Amino acid sequence: MSADAVVVGAGVIGSAIALELARAGRRVVVLDRAGGAGLGSTSASSAVVRYNFSTLAGVTAAWEAHFCWASWREHLGHDVGDLARFERSGLVMLDVDAAPRTGWLPLFDQVGVPYEEWDSATLVERVPGLDPGRYWPPRRIDDDRFWADAPGTLGGVYTPDAGYVTDPQLAAQNLAAAADAEGAEFRFRSTVTAIESTGGRVGTVVLADGSRISAPVVVNAAGPWSGKLNALAGVGSDFTVGVRPLRQEVAHVLAPEGYHPAGGVGPSVADVDLGTYFRGEVGGGLLIGGTEPECDPLQWLDDPDDANPNPTMAVFEAQVTRAARRLPGLRVPNRARGVVGVYDAADDWTPIYDRTALAGFYVAMGTSGNQFKNAPVVGRLMAALIDQVEAGADHDAEPVQYKGVHTGLAVDLGAFSRKRERNAGSSGTVMG
Repeated sequence: MSADAVVVGAGVIGSAIALELARAGRRVVVLDRAGGAGLGSTSASSAVVRYNFSTLAGVTAAWEAHFCWASWREHLGHDVGDLARFERSGLVMLDVDAAPRTGWLPLFDQVGVPYEEWDSATLVERVPGLDPGRYWPPRRIDDDRFWADAPGTLGGVYTPDAGYVTDPQLAAQNLAAAADAEGAEFRFRSTVTAIESTGGRVGTVVLADGSRISAPVVVNAAGPWSGKLNALAGVGSDFTVGVRPLRQEVAHVLAPEGYHPAGGVGPSVADVDLGTYFRGEVGGGLLIGGTEPECDPLQWLDDPDDANPNPTMAVFEAQVTRAARRLPGLRVPNRARGVVGVYDAADDWTPIYDRTALAGFYVAMGTSGNQFKNAPVVGRLMAALIDQVEAGADHDAEPVQYKGVHTGLAVDLGAFSRKRERNAGSSGTVMG
């Protein structure tokens, strides 16, 4: 069997790439070891759509993606049945010493992202029941200092256009259905066992069932398995940024009374000060995740398949208790409830969208945790990257520029290079 391009991974990133490559007229085959689209790390995403990043390219891509989510049916371009929905809830990024607003608000100004600067009084007024205490740095809940009175108060920056996607798995399935309508072929329960190359160019993808697919272009969008796929292709020695599988949990609880204003959706809160984030759900739920504070051990994995798929009480209690410090009306249940996923996490929490030393082999990796929101744009920028590099562009010397369809703003893909210097402005957390 032959194709113009093989995409490995049918999560929200891989499905978005497949859609754009198929739209460009390529014969695309998508492979995934699971039984359907979006069943891997995508399904464990909190699906928050926000614009707070530490790089201009990150903010620009996120703001461009906002318009894709806001007009999701039009972005897909096909009738694909039930649609994932974008809820415009707004988001407040609380002040934190590790990422002061003065470092990233100029990026908002440059890109044109609307925002409001809130002091602590405004914060309390606009987010009912929220404690404005400044607690930095985050601490373990068994540390007596966690319970100490706050020495001061904090404010935040509110972006009214932020929100979340109601069903991340459905979003990936929507993209896959649109790609299918454009002619892409999806082969599920397909495990890649070898990547063969000839003369320094990728040539054939070999599957566990013995079938072979020849293609001049292969895209690694395999999520937490991306490192293993790179090893099969023999690439990665020139990467300056590492990527590793990281087990993560997101807790699900009832929101405290008063958190949800009329309309049923309270603002999302990014709270690096306490080491947590949370967002509401229509119907009264609250999703709570962590921001990898230094006091917490991270659950790095050698093999993503080794991850315990069940929520643990230790992580659940820590995350919900931190959120309850910020929302004192929140109850901490005595039974863990939530979802578990395995992230594909880069060293500096910035993804790698790039070519590799093996001609024709591309990567869209290190995306977990903060790139779900950018998926519609990632599909387009990867298609642009592939088109230009395959036409002879030297992306390493002169990085490809992607021009946003909605904003007209350029995204410098050099910011996502496999050879980049580590982003010194990164918060060192999932916030980027």
